[in-house]
Amino acid sequence: MRLSAFCVALLVCLPASAQRPLPLPPPWPDTVPPPAERAPAPQGERRAVPPAPPPPPPAPREQPVPVRAADAPRGPVTGLPLPRYASLGSNRINLRTGPGTQYPVEWTYQRSGWPVEIVREFSIWRRVRDQDGAEGWVQQSFLSGRRSFVVRGETRGLRRRGDEAAPVIARLAPGVQGRIRRCEAGSEWCEVEVRGNRGWLHRAWFWGTYQGEEVK
Repeated sequence: MRLSAFCVALLVCLPASAQRPLPLPPPWPDTVPPPAERAPAPQGERRAVPPAPPPPPPAPREQPVPVRAADAPRGPVTGLPLPRYASLGSNRINLRTGPGTQYPVEWTYQRSGWPVEIVREFSIWRRVRDQDGAEGWVQQSFLSGRRSFVVRGETRGLRRRGDEAAPVIARLAPGVQGRIRRCEAGSEWCEVEVRGNRGWLHRAWFWGTYQGEEVK
């Protein structure tokens, strides 16, 4: 018997229940259900985003070099221009509120050679101002005409010549004190000495001279 005839014969012999049509699958829904929410990853699998690095600090600005007017007033006692630079001549100098020993002492300087500005004169007394702007009166005998300076702003390179491209022979931290050997009139550089090291510093790098001032 051929295969087709065998299939017909077999179908006729099956019981009635077996001849029923197979049920159709339920109709596909009109809308697709939303996907199941994904369970959060375990804590150990999370990757924290590192915070952004802070921006670099701004480069320190050069402080302007003080300017003394060409027609600066003269002191009534010495006839020298005011203001002018000097230095402390002793390791212990009382700064008073007025020009006399009857005035109270505000504080005591304990650093010989520290640069100050003389801003007023009265008899044997001089009103001085330091780099922080503090003022007071000291006796003239405790001051020296020897010129000194103090480094300000940031660490500065002491150069072999008056040129920023010149080799650095020493690093001077802010607050380092030294001696001014000479400054040519109109020049931005001065020859200085710090603890036996001689070199050149830009005027904007220290406090102790006026813009374009000649120091011999």
